[in-house]
Amino acid sequence: MRIAELAKGKLTTDPDRHTGQGIFFTSRMFDEFAILSGSIYFSHEFNKAEDWIVERDGFQSGTTVFMKLKNNTSRTSKQVFDSFSSGDDYAFTKTVVPVRLAQYGDEKLVSRSQAKRLLAGVDKFRVVVFDFAGVDSIGQAFSDEVFRVFKRQHPEMQVMSLNANQDVAQMIRRAESTDT
Repeated sequence: MRIAELAKGKLTTDPDRHTGQGIFFTSRMFDEFAILSGSIYFSHEFNKAEDWIVERDGFQSGTTVFMKLKNNTSRTSKQVFDSFSSGDDYAFTKTVVPVRLAQYGDEKLVSRSQAKRLLAGVDKFRVVVFDFAGVDSIGQAFSDEVFRVFKRQHPEMQVMSLNANQDVAQMIRRAESTDT
């Protein structure tokens, strides 16, 4: 699901001509931002911690983009860039990945293949925060792939978790402490 990659940032189909950062940062500048493409609806709201991806019945051709900006917003583009960058050069080095977007319907996040789908493209960042808001549990293989295997393959990256409930946090700790 390529639209899910919008939540991570740096998604591009033509890296020679653009970085893939435009839609990501635009979605964070507005108070409300949504894309309806085919049967997929992606939504980001500034004052809410969660992005939404919903799959609708029936395919609709074309893409529609919705943007809403309050006239009296105090948010600046500098604040938006600062929250995903480091240093004065505004390098896009940090992403927050909403883990629940890796779930399809009521499925549980248990497999390595689900983890690999979640990890696609995050190796382009120096700091990756996996936001577990709305995720009740994860399986051992999923946790191991993200928090042991991936971290060992990318020791230069900082990999963190956010909003993990007790059960999820326990699985993460287990994966991080496993020696092989």
